[in-house]
Amino acid sequence: MKGAEYLIHALQEASIDTIFGYPGGAIMPVYDAIYDSTIRHILCRHEQGAALAADGYARSSGRLGVCLGTSGPGATNLLTGIANAHLDSIPMLAITGQVASPVMGTDAFQEVDILGMSLPVVKHSFLVQHVDKLPEIINEAIQIATSGRPGPVLIDIPKDIQLAEFDPETPMIESEAILQCDSQTLTDARELIMSSEQPVLYSGGGVVLADAVHALRALAQFTGIPCVNTLKGIGNHLPAEPGYLGMLGMHGTKAANLAVHDCDLLICVGARFDDRVTGKLDEFAPQAKVIHLDIDLAEFGKLRRPDICLHGDLTHSLQNLACTPSIALWQQHCVDMKQKYRWRYGHPGPGIWAPDLIHELASQTRDDHIISCDVGQHQMWVAQHYPPAHPNRHLSSSGLGAMGYGLPAAMGAQLANPDCGVINISGDGSFMMNIQELATLKRYGLPVKIIILDNQRLGMVRQWQELFFTERYSETDLSDNPDFAAVARAFGIEAKHIEHRDQVSHAITEMLESKNAYLLHVSINPQENVWPLVPPGVSNSQMMEQNYESF
Repeated sequence: MKGAEYLIHALQEASIDTIFGYPGGAIMPVYDAIYDSTIRHILCRHEQGAALAADGYARSSGRLGVCLGTSGPGATNLLTGIANAHLDSIPMLAITGQVASPVMGTDAFQEVDILGMSLPVVKHSFLVQHVDKLPEIINEAIQIATSGRPGPVLIDIPKDIQLAEFDPETPMIESEAILQCDSQTLTDARELIMSSEQPVLYSGGGVVLADAVHALRALAQFTGIPCVNTLKGIGNHLPAEPGYLGMLGMHGTKAANLAVHDCDLLICVGARFDDRVTGKLDEFAPQAKVIHLDIDLAEFGKLRRPDICLHGDLTHSLQNLACTPSIALWQQHCVDMKQKYRWRYGHPGPGIWAPDLIHELASQTRDDHIISCDVGQHQMWVAQHYPPAHPNRHLSSSGLGAMGYGLPAAMGAQLANPDCGVINISGDGSFMMNIQELATLKRYGLPVKIIILDNQRLGMVRQWQELFFTERYSETDLSDNPDFAAVARAFGIEAKHIEHRDQVSHAITEMLESKNAYLLHVSINPQENVWPLVPPGVSNSQMMEQNYESF
């Protein structure tokens, strides 16, 4: 068979049934092979949308996301989505066409060195130089993308390799051994937990990637240790758990940040001490010893030197940390902080306050929806006020912070979870980044719901300009936004615009009851800020807070 035919055959054999892409000259043989296959191809309207949709597909399902692009601009347009998957450790296979081998290196039409360009943002990149190597490369690429700490892998295939005929041999597939931490290190970790008086469980996105959510929740319940999570770890714990204090970091809860600041032991599970979490690093949990659990050796000591490293499968390590430290006073202190610093709702005035709207949305969806965010103020409001039932139901560009992520990711999540409701919450700035994917929603009849929180500003940048740049508002005014409801209708999508708080509950109900894609355009106050906020260069204990006197 031809190389392109084998590629599609191999993807089918790997149980890949959905790919996202956009055709072009150098990938055309692959698209010809797709024509006769059972694989469902989703034609996105931009390669960046295809990569981000593959990300949402993978993030919401745990399966490998696959995207396709042609050479040159097709390949470079995939890079933002690939980088997004890299920073959030999402399993992705990106396949690009390349100009024919004889003209590579001659600046041929639509030729770029995508292998070289991709190297900083992938787990691995391959350039297929002989068609006989294709089976081995595809097999290895899938294994690399999905094993250990997941991530994106790129395969660049010259057009002549796609067209070349060969007799493929099925490569041997080796099952991945489960890496387990040694028993003595686990014993040392339990002893350290038992000797602590103010421990905190700090978890991140590695928990869901390792399918260790149940094990983490079980450990938290058994030990009674208070819990916090990162943005990517939202959903690791349920809000009803007494010891769950919420997200920590720059826009984390006051209870979470104070608990971490005062703890004497920090148990870091599948997290990486990101700068948005730690604030001023040398004042992050300053009195705490650290137990760090991770599958990636490179994370140990990268930013904070742990006292004990538990390198291996998270579920195995978590199951072997069960113990009962005497921390009753600390537990009560954390419960008291959770109550004292709880969120307040019911903002006065006729306008719509975003936290109130998101709180109402959460009350109506009742854990049966996937929420996909873009990047900015609305992203933080969702993280604060929408508690998902599981981390794979909260999709957010955490590491890269890519505006335009939300709509394509929601499409991917809807295709991976056809029986689940999917809602994209976006801002007016982010939504314009990949607005063309409304056409994809319509073409495939995807019933994704979209809420645009429109403050006619690049809200997060405007907030920082207000607080830290003496109100010098440089290039953050978006008051010439289009009528988003009218734009949606032009794509054949139902839409509604609301401006007053008394419209919120009914509008959300109406949106959720629609069987089709639906856009709810919500006007909010341009001056509203996200609180709390840890200013740059200070400890997380020094938060700027919301003024609740008017509530």
